[in-house]
Formats: sequence, C-alpha cells, structure tokens
Amino acid sequence: PKNGVYTVGDFMTRKEDLQVVKPTTTVDEALESLVEHRITGFPVIDDDWKLVGLVSDYDLLALDSISGGGRTETNMFPEVDSTWKTFNEVQRLLSKTNGKVVGDLMTPAPVVVRETTNLEDAARLLLETKYRRLPVVDADGKLVGIITRGNVVRAALHIKRDIERKA
Repeated sequence: PKNGVYTVGDFMTRKEDLQVVKPTTTVDEALESLVEHRITGFPVIDDDWKLVGLVSDYDLLALDSISGGGRTETNMFPEVDSTWKTFNEVQRLLSKTNGKVVGDLMTPAPVVVRETTNLEDAARLLLETKYRRLPVVDADGKLVGIITRGNVVRAALHIKRDIERKA
C-alpha cells in the first residue's frame, strides 16, 4: 500500500471483470444475467462507459410497486409450505417485465467512489448506507470498477495476513 494506506483501487473488481447493463437492456436479459453470473446487481452505463445508474435484483423484482399492485407477501422467501405460492408470485412478477428496460427501474446517479478513495472510507460507506456495492469512477464519471462488501471482507483478511506476516 502507498504510505501504509490501502485504497479502493487495490481491491476493487476491475471493469474488464464486471457484468454491466445499459438503460436499454431488457429486465428479462438483466435477470438472466444475474442468475447466470450469480451476482446481485449491475452498474448501468452508456455507450462511453459513463455510469448512469445502478440496478439490483431487488429493483428488478420490485416491479409491483411500479405497476401499482401492492405486495401482500413482504418476505420473498416465506415458509417451505408456501414455496409454490412464492414461485407463482415470482412468475407473476416476471409476467410484468415484458417491455420493461433497466432504465425504467435503475437508481440514477448512485453514491460513487474513486480508485484513490481510502479503503476504510469505502467500507464505512458500505456499512452506513446498506449498499452492497459502490461503483468506482474516474474523473470523467466513467466506470473503472466496483467495490463490493465481498471485496472489503477479502481486503480485511489480506491486510490481517500482511500484519501477521510482518509481526
């Protein structure tokens, strides 16, 4: 680390390794990609890699609030005996995704950090905001990576091992 300070850039997932979507990506395509890559959300970018928003699995499945139908079942995964009810619920939600695109559902201009942001500050942001991920942008607002809670945990373990090695 530079002067003993770890930065977001040391531990973030770089853009080459990221799954991203555009505002015009359909909700169905986004959901398919979430399942396929086992992730919980995406940065949303324009054609120049400029960050325009974030979309999460929650945004993609909370279509009811947009289409006006109130959800009675607040827990997405209730008791075992109502598994089929949940499956039907998810199917019902999916029936509303037709024609919907990521741009309709994304969170615009989310909180962002830079590669040079102190890792501790990014970790604090993730904890205080309950966000699962923070996009990392350059001076022009272009996406260069993402820092997730998982990255922060990995970093903490790495730093702990470093300290033990030096001791």
